[in-house]
Amino acid sequence: MPSTVLILGAAGHIGQALASAFADAGSQVRAQSRKPLPNSLAARPQVRTVRCEALDAAALGQAATGADVVVHALNPPYTEWDRLALPLADAAIAAARGSGALLMLPGNVYNFGSDLPPLLKPSTPEVGNTPKARIRIEVEKRMAATQGLRSVVLRAGDFFGAASPGTWFDLALATKLGAGRFVYPGPTDVAHAWAYLPDLAQAFVRVAEKRAELGGHHRLHFGGHTATGDELRQAFETAVGRPLRTGTLPWGLMRLMSPLVPIWRELLAMHYLWERPHRLDDSALAALIGRVPTTPLQQAVNAALADAGALKNAAHTVTA
Repeated sequence: MPSTVLILGAAGHIGQALASAFADAGSQVRAQSRKPLPNSLAARPQVRTVRCEALDAAALGQAATGADVVVHALNPPYTEWDRLALPLADAAIAAARGSGALLMLPGNVYNFGSDLPPLLKPSTPEVGNTPKARIRIEVEKRMAATQGLRSVVLRAGDFFGAASPGTWFDLALATKLGAGRFVYPGPTDVAHAWAYLPDLAQAFVRVAEKRAELGGHHRLHFGGHTATGDELRQAFETAVGRPLRTGTLPWGLMRLMSPLVPIWRELLAMHYLWERPHRLDDSALAALIGRVPTTPLQQAVNAALADAGALKNAAHTVTA
């Protein structure tokens, strides 16, 4: 179904994947960003760059005029959530409501708090016992409470793939492949939810195609891949073609230095996500769109490592 889609935060991890997926599906994409888009995206004929600040209400309102879908893919730096997350959400809500567009939000599992259960359904109670849980709960509450707004939260695990720098995948897991190490942030026998970005982006497209059926506010879960650290290490070993030693992050040092390093303080507050097993139930999503896009884990890991240049680096080290 051809459409016009405004993506807020199109230069970010998921924003780029979404812009490509919607363009591939035949949509006209308005890609809002504060910084330049990658040439591979900006040069596409279906993509029109909208260079403006995300809190510029007039510019966002103009960009949203005539849009069928607005995607709120704006994600402030981890250390700036307290200051920016709610104003950015309000800006996205206003833009979508003013244009009559369906507002879509890439959700995460923060809403379920530090004691999140192993199976996460759209009906699972939300628990605001961490700062970021409270913020995400409030964002979604505002979406649901806005009169005249149609909205969907599509919740997923940690992103990987589609050359997305700044994720756990490339900032931890793949950082030491050249030295023969697999770096994992938590116990390697605990299941963790992951979302391969090309698959998640396709799910967004499929949900947007059903927008005529979506009145009011909806919460959907994207299952993606649920894998332990051991399972991911095995996939990495297959990708690089050799055994890998398992290492972890220096959590003790990070805790010691957290008063001086704000980003470490923020990461420590979310450490529980690596200690509690969890997966997302996407049966409601499947009921809406049919088969949920899911690339096999090994294929997704291979592609993600290749996109990040990690396979080339690992091979170079082995042969050097």
